[in-house]
Amino acid sequence: MQVIANGINIEVEDHGNPDDPAILLVMGYTAQLIYWPMDFVNGLVAKGFRVITFDNRDVGLSYKFDGVRGPNPIRQLITKRFFPNRQMAPYNLSDMARDAVGVLDALKIDRAHIIGASMGGMIGQLIAADHAKRVLSFTAIMSSTNGPGLPGASADVRRVLMKTARANARTPDEALELGLAFSSLIASDEGRGRPDERRAMMKLAQERAFYPAGPKRQMAAIIDTGNLRPVAKRIKVATMVIHGADDPLIPPACGRDIAAHVKGARFELVEGMGHDLPPSKLPELVDLIADHCQAA
Repeated sequence: MQVIANGINIEVEDHGNPDDPAILLVMGYTAQLIYWPMDFVNGLVAKGFRVITFDNRDVGLSYKFDGVRGPNPIRQLITKRFFPNRQMAPYNLSDMARDAVGVLDALKIDRAHIIGASMGGMIGQLIAADHAKRVLSFTAIMSSTNGPGLPGASADVRRVLMKTARANARTPDEALELGLAFSSLIASDEGRGRPDERRAMMKLAQERAFYPAGPKRQMAAIIDTGNLRPVAKRIKVATMVIHGADDPLIPPACGRDIAAHVKGARFELVEGMGHDLPPSKLPELVDLIADHCQAA
């Protein structure tokens, strides 16, 4: 269903009993709401939660900023190094955090548990810090503060990531092959061993909404937002950080950095998990998150 959140159309799916405590799942860079595994969503519903998923702006069925150009990511990174306060992106992660809170407004949910994956974990930090009255607890999965000095992705992963952000894919097939190449680099061994499932999910996402212009603006939002350590320090809600031990895109040290800057935060390292949500790890993730939310 479509709702108006922060003044734009956002596509939302609502699962479970409306009377149960709400969990808002915030997805990552370029990923549509369908990338939340249904076993994960249904597992949380079975634990007694109402689970809301949504498409971030510029992906899926949510609002597209057509005609608004994002900066070249390499040029933006260089510029931000010397002029960190210069705003070069059409929007930043704070705007996307307001979208998420707008979803809660549209569904008349006063407070929710916030769970963010990757870029969604960065957005979640801003929700937890800047909209604390709306947050019951916060969980970051495979995310980062993007603080200076943190280890980054390998050269191969960075190269494909920047290519994805700059790409002007002319056809769905071009975009599909680029996406598959990137996902194979960052997935767990389990994820890499399921190439047919990854291809099928990407084709489903393309059929739902093929929009190659969105990634460039989302990447620009991440770069423009910059270091989130000061944001993490302002988070007062119960926080848990989950990270894959084998994450080649955002190394575990980045997740530990979130936990180190949020007072009282709990850190959970998941063996055998890369920058993905492997099916065999979903029961463990559901239990961790349900226990955290119930304790909060």
